[in-house]
Amino acid sequence: MSSAALKLAGVPPVGSRFLPDHSAATFTLLAPRATRVELWVYGSPMDANPILREVMTIQADHSFASTLAIGNAIHYGFRAWGPNWPYDPAWVPGSQTGFVADVDAAGNRFNPNKLLLDPYALEVSHDPLTPGHPDPTVYLSGDSSRTMDTGPFAPKGIVIDIPAADFGVKPETPFKDEIIYEVHLRGLTKNDPSVPANLQGTYAGAATRAGYLRDLGVTAVEFQPIHETQNALNDWPQFVALHNYWGYDSFSFFAPDRRYSSDQSLGGPTREWIAMVKAFHAAGLKIYVDVVYNHHDEGNVDDATGTIGEIFSLRGLNNQDCFEALSPTQRHLYQNDNGVGPNMNCATTPVRNLVIDSLTYWANVLGADGFRFDLAAILGNANAQGGFSFDRDDPNNILNRAVVELPARPAAGGQGVDLIAEPYSADAQGQEQGNFPVGWSEWNDRFRDVFRASQNKLGIRPVTPGSMALRFAGSGDLFGPRGRAPWNSVNYITSHDGFTLRDLYSYNRPNNNQPFPFGPSSGGRSSDDEMGWDHGGDPVQQKQAVRTGLAILLLSLGTPMISGESEFYRTQFGNNNAYNLDTAANWFDWTSAARQAALTNFTRTLMGFRRAHPCLRPAQFFTGTDHNENGLKDLTWHLDSGDEVMQDYFANPNNHFLAYRIDGTEFGDPSVSVYVAYNGWSGAIQTTIPEPLGGNRWYVVADTSSDAEEWGNIHPAGQEAMLRQNQYLMNARSVVLLIER
Repeated sequence: MSSAALKLAGVPPVGSRFLPDHSAATFTLLAPRATRVELWVYGSPMDANPILREVMTIQADHSFASTLAIGNAIHYGFRAWGPNWPYDPAWVPGSQTGFVADVDAAGNRFNPNKLLLDPYALEVSHDPLTPGHPDPTVYLSGDSSRTMDTGPFAPKGIVIDIPAADFGVKPETPFKDEIIYEVHLRGLTKNDPSVPANLQGTYAGAATRAGYLRDLGVTAVEFQPIHETQNALNDWPQFVALHNYWGYDSFSFFAPDRRYSSDQSLGGPTREWIAMVKAFHAAGLKIYVDVVYNHHDEGNVDDATGTIGEIFSLRGLNNQDCFEALSPTQRHLYQNDNGVGPNMNCATTPVRNLVIDSLTYWANVLGADGFRFDLAAILGNANAQGGFSFDRDDPNNILNRAVVELPARPAAGGQGVDLIAEPYSADAQGQEQGNFPVGWSEWNDRFRDVFRASQNKLGIRPVTPGSMALRFAGSGDLFGPRGRAPWNSVNYITSHDGFTLRDLYSYNRPNNNQPFPFGPSSGGRSSDDEMGWDHGGDPVQQKQAVRTGLAILLLSLGTPMISGESEFYRTQFGNNNAYNLDTAANWFDWTSAARQAALTNFTRTLMGFRRAHPCLRPAQFFTGTDHNENGLKDLTWHLDSGDEVMQDYFANPNNHFLAYRIDGTEFGDPSVSVYVAYNGWSGAIQTTIPEPLGGNRWYVVADTSSDAEEWGNIHPAGQEAMLRQNQYLMNARSVVLLIER
């Protein structure tokens, strides 16, 4: 198979693989500034001595290659020399022979004492830090650490057979029809009594919950990062400062995290992941993977001189191309726009190829249906040496290559992948909401913030009906001007990052300093940014606010994303940054299912309503036009009097009622029209519903207020309650949903 054919099939063009007859294994490595690379092969992950050591051959393109007559699964790593540490035949592991500098003026950081993980390894033996070797200083450069040999305990690549793409039939639904459910894979079943103990918290365990998620009504499951990340110390309380549950700090972009696999054999995590994907596909569900390509786990330098930094993979092979220097004259320091470590140097060809190769492998071999990109603005950074400059239009950057090469799924559905950006960096200069290329959708934090302010900050933060109308209707101000559609807005009220949906309406401020296992957790959004409110401590109003938030989310135009376990009234007890808590406090509490049956039913039925009504999922923005001359505009905004909204009403932040009516007949909807009303005021409002078309009646589908709890807040399809008159008393801070038929 040619290299082009391999890449088309999703097989990375470099890395390691067995020959078809298993007579040998081939290794290819990109290290353009290295002067010598040795391949070290080990019999087991923690061997002190290699079973084989071979000098790799430099190719014409300055890659390095070797072929070894080994046909069984093996562990391997590389040692590299370069301008800052030239090869000396007298060098032995643990020595300083040949050393010139930890980092030279060109930014080279070669150190042969540091065994290097193949960036293209399809599986990894273990994390850099393990309970047996928890000391991170061994990976450092600098006077006290540069001679420490990491060979015995560094993570090693594993040569495995390229897996068969046996992931079932991929759903090809249009993105506009998705309901996304964001969840941590381990947390989904780690505390699930219905799952066998040996499968809890694993890919195989998650597969058993595909049916539940389908029946809930979601159509796509977005897993928090699956790439290998440092989490091997999570089960050991004495290493709490090093715990990493969320996983937004990848060190291998191809390998599924071994911690999440019940099958720990070589190739086991890959096989188990693919089997899980197949189970989700059999249930009709898409799998999205949250990916972190903006930085790498090798982290920042540790002192002002820039000489001390971790070396276990990219930094020891191709530091200049892989990490963005602070400036052309400060290549010993790094640009950091992600808040964690050096930017991946997304303006260089090697990094662009690495990311596209990783995505292609995950889509075509491992079966992913789409990706959510953490701090995706950095992937469009055009600066290779210092600074940040977002370039939406460069056809060769990661953003546009992904659209063309993966490719992006067509608007009408079909083959391809769904691309979702977190459209900013960690600092103010990288805010690119609405500025991504056609083919990309974006998390919409303006949707989140407008409705958080409306629900929780009445009289404190002014919110106009006009600003709510923009978000209800798909954020045309953000996505319309650049040729995109309402479904490119991924709407959410909460995500993994911040309060849970319950805590948003139960806490005035973050509560991150709780004792273990509920905390402590550093960082997190501030009280002002979170906009939480405990509703005066009234549990009835807190639960009502959750239903109202869900209704706003699921009845707005755009693609909704619900944070996992919201249907179970999930709480983190006010912790809004539980990135480090791999504990029962952060795992799904499946015992809540029985206690929260009413909320789960409300969520399930409302999701079912959205799926059944295509008028809530338009392919294009509404124009306020009566396209079929039936007397209704495609979208009409209404006052509580039933009259149409005038422009001055939209601009007044003292107006807190807003309703919209969608003409279902223009979309083949089962209802003549759908009417959604939101009362953001602190008191009840007697509303007048617009007149139905001749001979029709209005029917109540849902009411989020506590007064409607007696009938479950939502009626099943076909059992809606007919209104006897076109009047409805809307309670404070509630949503009402009606249909006309």
